[in-house]
Amino acid sequence: MNRQHTPRQVWPRAVLVTMAGLMLAACSANEDELRGWMDQQRREVKPNISPLAAPKAFAPEPYTSVAAVDPFSTQKLSVAIKQEARQPNSLLSSELNRRKEPLEAYPLDNMVMVGSVSRGGQPFALLRVDSLLYQVKVGDYLGQNYGRVTRIDETGVSLREIVQDAAGEWIERSASLQLQEGAR
Repeated sequence: MNRQHTPRQVWPRAVLVTMAGLMLAACSANEDELRGWMDQQRREVKPNISPLAAPKAFAPEPYTSVAAVDPFSTQKLSVAIKQEARQPNSLLSSELNRRKEPLEAYPLDNMVMVGSVSRGGQPFALLRVDSLLYQVKVGDYLGQNYGRVTRIDETGVSLREIVQDAAGEWIERSASLQLQEGAR
């Protein structure tokens, strides 16, 4: 089916095409004007760039410790180990020469104080470790840091431990276990 357009139908289309062409031509004139203005502004504006400072001359420092002992040498390390062996720490030496007690195999974090009793005027603390109950008295050892019980009362156990500080020296520090209410 061949459809023919009547002059009445062609007329609005021709007007639309003509109007679109005129609009495009008008835009191009504004674009030329805009380009001309931008070129003029580029010519008139001069950038203000400050000159860069000259780089400073590098003066290398001579390494003067070439003849000294290398701080990372095995020789220096072996000398330090020998000095440590000659001067045993009095705190640690007494602990190393005694027999270990069973509760020294567990860290303090694994121990829970569940109560205290007194027998013959001497206080005992009841500690639970790995679902077993232990009686501890003053002078007993517990924990992995050479902990020795110094005091027992109704609410806790106080002990002193021997640990290494940041410098590698052996020092005493206080620790405690508190009664855990409702611990079963």
